[in-house]
Amino acid sequence: MNDAAQRFLMVRLSSIGDIVHALPAAAALAETFPQAQLHWVVEKRYAALLAGNPHLHRVIALDTLGWRERLTSSATFKEICNGIFDLRRTPYTAALDFQGLWKSAMVARLSASPERIGFSERWMREPSAAILYTQKVSPPEGAHVVEENLALVERVGARAGRWQFPLPRYEQDDAHVEEQLAALDSKNFILINPGGGWRSKRWSPENYSSLIRQLSRARQEKIILSGSPSEGTLIAGILQGAGTGNARYLPATIVQFIALARRARLFIGGDTGPLHLTAAVGTPIVGIYGPTDPARNGPFAADDIALYNHAPVDHTRNPNAGYLSGISVESVMEAVETRLARVNE
Repeated sequence: MNDAAQRFLMVRLSSIGDIVHALPAAAALAETFPQAQLHWVVEKRYAALLAGNPHLHRVIALDTLGWRERLTSSATFKEICNGIFDLRRTPYTAALDFQGLWKSAMVARLSASPERIGFSERWMREPSAAILYTQKVSPPEGAHVVEENLALVERVGARAGRWQFPLPRYEQDDAHVEEQLAALDSKNFILINPGGGWRSKRWSPENYSSLIRQLSRARQEKIILSGSPSEGTLIAGILQGAGTGNARYLPATIVQFIALARRARLFIGGDTGPLHLTAAVGTPIVGIYGPTDPARNGPFAADDIALYNHAPVDHTRNPNAGYLSGISVESVMEAVETRLARVNE
């Protein structure tokens, strides 16, 4: 089929890190089929990550999270119908589901694409949803999640080259971050993100407070903490526990965080969206991992360091789980020194 007659639909609704990890797959599709159309279905709240992406011809933003909260509203029903119509009005060559959930597989099915490609059951969070696929892909054993995503697009003939992570960048956000850093006298800084969606993936606030105290004594860099608005109380408690004027909180939008990450000397944090955004822009990283495996979800630069407690892999988001354990403040301090030394080699 002629490239110009092809249209591909990528389905990766959420969340930040998962969207980042699918960006190289979009680049591979676009570069292999330069005349084809490439559309991406994403949750409305994460659509900003795809703004201005040079590989995408269209971003379809759905509010499935909001729909669940407002199912009894007639306006919500109309919005859902409009979203389905939007999907079905464009003929697609293939729909590729990178998420492996019933809702993402259903989005692919509702597109009316004759080919619906997803992962084999073993690689899915909701394996029964694979019944909606026409083709199932088993990625290589031990692959990084970026490589798993590339395996999907390789099924339609895409050739993977250098991993590309085009992320949004705007002058006003760069200027805002520069102004904030100047006001804090923090041009040379270490960036810490202590939050995360799962408690079991978060190092304890007490550990972060202790780490900040030790960093303040051992190094000249300022320390900037960042997080979502809902993590403001967490960060305030960490700063109070650290008891040092060398660390500050700088709230930021997603795009402002990307600008912040580009300027940092080093990032420290767990397996969360901010770490994956930081990896995408090439800033040095010390990752604190468990119960997810850094071999699959970790930073991918050869010089980056991922400390792993080797707890059993668990993606269940157990609300009763405790904080990530088994990684000492001293081991993180040692990793910081090692990673920063590699920058200067």
